[in-house]
Parts: sequence; structure tokens; C-alpha cells
Amino acid sequence: MLSLRAKYALKAMVYLAQQRGDEPLSVTDVALRTNVPRPFLEQILSDLKRRNLLISKRGKQGGFLLARKPQDISFADIIRHVDGPLALAPCASRTAYRPCPECRDVKTCELRRAFIAARDATAAVLENTNLADLLAGGRAKRRRMAPIK
Repeated sequence: MLSLRAKYALKAMVYLAQQRGDEPLSVTDVALRTNVPRPFLEQILSDLKRRNLLISKRGKQGGFLLARKPQDISFADIIRHVDGPLALAPCASRTAYRPCPECRDVKTCELRRAFIAARDATAAVLENTNLADLLAGGRAKRRRMAPIK
């Protein structure tokens, strides 16, 4: 399940992408416009800055800007940086694989096959939905992912 932190991060990133300016936006402005509690948003934006999705400028006219173009930031990028892997179980993760502690044999686990299918379907949508897609009112481009072996 998507955490509240990830939802807030997505809302903030979409808002920042909508502004399309070279002027940084203050945390207060982003918090008011996205209805996200300011103290929580400060932590989220700082994390996204450390993950190179945002840049910040200090001072009276300071704030946050996207570090990349909206078309270069996918929903999967944001969610992975905030919540971690997209997989429902560690045995199905591409980025943080490890066998589940209770599993007897990862190769024959019937649950793992379902978790991998769910991960692939989720990743296909989130990796192909970027901030620019939302700005344009468009939908994600569908692309087939290679099966896991």
C-alpha cells in the first residue's frame, strides 16, 4: 500500500511541475497549495532533494525546484525514493531482492509468482507515468516489460 508520505510527495512534485518556472517555491506555498502539513512536507522535500529529484535555494527568495524536467521524473522514481521497492514482498523485488524468511524454496513458491506479476503490472504503470503526463492531461504510455526468469 502506498504510504501517506508517498502520496504527499507525489502531490508536491506534481505541483512543482505545474509551476514551470525558474523561481523556487517555498515550502509554505507548496504546503498551502497541496494541503500537506508544512512540517511533514519539509521532511519529504528534504528527502527528495537528497535523492536528487529536487534542488533547493536558500534565502528569502529560496525554496524548491525540480532537479530534472517533468518528463524525466516518473511516479516510480518518486515512490521508490520515499517508500522503497514497488514489490509487495522482498522476494519479488528487482531492487531489494531477498528471500522471505518463512519461505522454504523461493524457486517453487507459488506466492512469489503472483507477487512478481503484481510488481510488473504496478511498475509498468508507474514507470511509464511521469510528471509531464499529468501536466498534459495524458495517460501513461503502455510498454511491455520483459518477464522475470
